[in-house]
Parts: sequence; C-alpha cells; structure tokens
Amino acid sequence: MAIKRRTKIEPAFSMSSMTDIVFLLLIFFLVTSTLINPNALRLLLPKSTNQISAKATVSVSVKHYPEHNTFSYHINGDPSPVSFSDIEPQLQKLLQDSDDPTFSIYADRTVPIEEVVNLMNIAKRNRYKVILATSPE
Repeated sequence: MAIKRRTKIEPAFSMSSMTDIVFLLLIFFLVTSTLINPNALRLLLPKSTNQISAKATVSVSVKHYPEHNTFSYHINGDPSPVSFSDIEPQLQKLLQDSDDPTFSIYADRTVPIEEVVNLMNIAKRNRYKVILATSPE
C-alpha cells in the first residue's frame, strides 16, 4: 500500500520579507549618513553641570575690553597677557608630551565669535581637542 502525500512542496521562495528588510536598512543608512559632518571642528562642549570626560591640561582665557575694542589672551590663568601670535608656540610647547592634547577656551561673554574661532583654528592645525568652557546655569 503506497502512502501519498496530500501537500506538494513548492520550490518557490517568497522575497517579500527580504525586500522589506533591505528597504528598512536603506532608510536607516540614509538617515544616519546625514548626521555625519566630516568637515566640522571637533569640540567637546561641557554641560552646564560642569561634568566633562576630557580633562584639559591647558587653558586659554580671552578678555574683551569693549571701550578700546581690544582683547587680551592669558594662558593657564597667568595675569600677564600674551599676544595672539605667541599663543600657538606656547600651546605646542605645553602640549607636546601629552597623549591626548586638549585645551579649554574661557571666553568672556562679550568676545566676538571670530576670536574664539581663531583659537579653534590653532587647535585644528595642531590636531588638539578643544573644550569651550561655559558657566553653570
């Protein structure tokens, strides 16, 4: 007595679930690729609670004197000002032996953003990390 199978096996494969997965992956990669900006400056912005992961070894302070429209730069809280052209060599000297060279910028509230960007450009040229210091709320 021969037993016959009632159901036949179809050799076809349904691709609908595979196309759904590929479509979802495509959307995921399109959304995440717009979040990447390789030309931006690398900044470590601290939260207002003063909790940061990187510890700056050097600080650069910028003070603005609006009545004369002048700026003074101070390295590591030194009361004697430093000219802008001397900042980069002093930073290179102070950060040359550091494994993770990082410096923080303490800018007065009235300092124009152009002065802060000039300091960030020094960091970019020397591949330093920058922390822009803020005051707590």
